[in-house]
Amino acid sequence: MQHPEKIVIADAHCDTILEINKGRKLGLRLDTGHLDIPRMHEGGINIQFFAVFVEEQFKPHSVLERTLHLMDDFFKEVEENREKIELIFSYPDINRILKGNKIAALLCVEGGEAIQEDLALLRILYHLGVRCLTLTWNHRNAIGDGINEKPIGGLSNFGIKVVKEMNRLGMLIDVSHLNQGGFWDVVKYTEYPVIASHSNVYELCNHPRNLNQRQIKALAEIGGVICVTFVPYFLTHNSDTAELDDVIAHIKYIKKLVGVDYIGIGSDFDGTETLPKGLEHAGKIPSLIDALWKDGFKDSEIEKIMGGNIIRLLKNVLKG
Repeated sequence: MQHPEKIVIADAHCDTILEINKGRKLGLRLDTGHLDIPRMHEGGINIQFFAVFVEEQFKPHSVLERTLHLMDDFFKEVEENREKIELIFSYPDINRILKGNKIAALLCVEGGEAIQEDLALLRILYHLGVRCLTLTWNHRNAIGDGINEKPIGGLSNFGIKVVKEMNRLGMLIDVSHLNQGGFWDVVKYTEYPVIASHSNVYELCNHPRNLNQRQIKALAEIGGVICVTFVPYFLTHNSDTAELDDVIAHIKYIKKLVGVDYIGIGSDFDGTETLPKGLEHAGKIPSLIDALWKDGFKDSEIEKIMGGNIIRLLKNVLKG
């Protein structure tokens, strides 16, 4: 088996920006929380998606202001650690950043309520460096309905405009948290592949945050990627005892359903209270690689799952 540092590892979701807002220093290795630069190095993570998530108390009236404050917190940490981490603005940035032995960070906003009902705000976030937008969180916003709403409500007329504008700009559309009606509208209207940044298989764990067989097949048909998440209650109904094998089970299910070309990982580090045994923090990612290898996955398959598929997706979507 290849050493982890020889595999490009991309993690499609973490909530560490909120922890930075609470005082975490990205450059310091901690024994609390899940992710910082030293532990990303330990785990061999090369590309990390950082999500801006706005807490409920700021919604709806202060969500944009809170989004910008959280982005500023993150920008300051990136600047302080500029020799170790750098933002991705376009696809060519990725190879350049990785060749410089830095972590490539992709900035996301988790919840389209940040743009209110204004495409100009979407464009402004893009110009500030946001390259991925999770269209909804669990609730309804001007774009569409989250998973806590009824499953049949789709995108609004404004939401369809958002999808088309994101396509034009070169922003990655994230369907995690979106309800089923919204998911199918995205598949209908997008011209580019999309990502489910941190979702699992509904047939293995029937949580509404997970995608069912039809959704996974549709995602694959448009070249998208479903990123298996480590959140225990999206992995198993026995969430108190989630194991590394539970993560492998979801990956194996998707492989059997659509093949390995549409699978990634989206840890949700710092976005969950607990994690599976063996994946307690970012430094433990090599345990997942070892488990895949022991389960019979080929090196080429592991390379795709651990980062290659996300890189292909970014190449298709990001401009430049």
